[in-house]
Amino acid sequence: MDSILVKGNGALNGVIPIAGAKNACLALMPATLLSEEPLTLTNAPRLSDIATMTQLLQSLGAEVAGLQEGKVLALSSLGPINHVADYEIVRKMRASNLVLGPLLAREGHAVVSLPGGCAIGARPMDLHIHGLEALGAEIELKDGYLHAKAKGGKLRGAQMTLRMASVGATENIMMAATLAKGTTVINNAAREPEIVDLAQCLRKMGAQIDGEGSSRIEIQGVDRLGGATHQVVTDRIELGTYMLAPAICGGEVELLGGRMHLVAAFAEKLDQAGVSVTETEAGLKVSRKGGRIRAVDVTTEPFPGFPTDLQAQMMALLCTAEGTSVLEEKIFENRFMHAPELLRMGAQIEVHGGTATVKGVEKLRGARVMATDLRASVSLILAGLAAEGETVVSRVYHLDRGYERVEEKFRGIGAHIERIKA
Repeated sequence: MDSILVKGNGALNGVIPIAGAKNACLALMPATLLSEEPLTLTNAPRLSDIATMTQLLQSLGAEVAGLQEGKVLALSSLGPINHVADYEIVRKMRASNLVLGPLLAREGHAVVSLPGGCAIGARPMDLHIHGLEALGAEIELKDGYLHAKAKGGKLRGAQMTLRMASVGATENIMMAATLAKGTTVINNAAREPEIVDLAQCLRKMGAQIDGEGSSRIEIQGVDRLGGATHQVVTDRIELGTYMLAPAICGGEVELLGGRMHLVAAFAEKLDQAGVSVTETEAGLKVSRKGGRIRAVDVTTEPFPGFPTDLQAQMMALLCTAEGTSVLEEKIFENRFMHAPELLRMGAQIEVHGGTATVKGVEKLRGARVMATDLRASVSLILAGLAAEGETVVSRVYHLDRGYERVEEKFRGIGAHIERIKA
């Protein structure tokens, strides 16, 4: 397996272009199954997860072509659709479950394997299942596959309240409801920018959706959807990750395409820690205000709160802060697996259940460490950039799922980083 070699070398300065959002694109791509007309996505990120979703959609009968070096995706589902999503593809990525709603809406039935993905908690499918059952689906789990069919061959609108504001469940139900008969209301819906992006794309395709970005989304079903061209929203997690580079190392970096509303809660915590974040015409400019980073407490929450997907990266920063920080993880269990690796670099961290207490040290030390999931892998790279000596991060196959050309982007601001091929 490949590794990443990082050498701490002081302040970082320059410009980094931020890619389109992985999580948004992975929800937008299955929307092609809702229509026989072409769907074109621009600003698509070039990631292994996008390649996996491409493979899955093609196995279902859709056509997917990457144009302009993969930054434009041309999708079409004109031909016959296969309603079985196979385990060998679905197991690679959690977001594969997002084909369930569109297949049910278009075909009236679907057989979809239970998904895989990062080992950061159970993340059960019950919210998806209960939402689709409210729309009239009958769903049975057999041999690791969800066998779903719409009663009478057609989904019907319904009112529902999600037990948790799940992004994936909201997306699956939204897509299914666009072709359901009647009106669907999702209460306690997820409010993330990726939800707003999906709703905007579906509206371009002819869907009738209101309320995205709030906790109540209403969808009036239509008979058919058409084609559309849509630009994928900026990746707020990639944005937040690279915002931490000058915060942890010093210097000043401008993130092209960044917007404050995407990372407002995160930027507020950086400000408290002693990091300046300002909006420019082209994006966001980030620099340390001067002196050592200050300790801050962080609690992960659904949007617009502090993102769970930036918790590991924030911990890397707080390892070198002045004082003691407390990080509380309220979204996923098992999401402090990067902490033991940071300890190998000289960090002082105590984990008790869903809470991690971080006592800042003046300097981290380079070490051999192992990535356990996507966000943990980049947190270790950030720590390595701030450490004395060399850090080697192994098992970085996670990294390519969510970060486009990560070594190239870090090198562009002066980092000493290279990939070691296995």
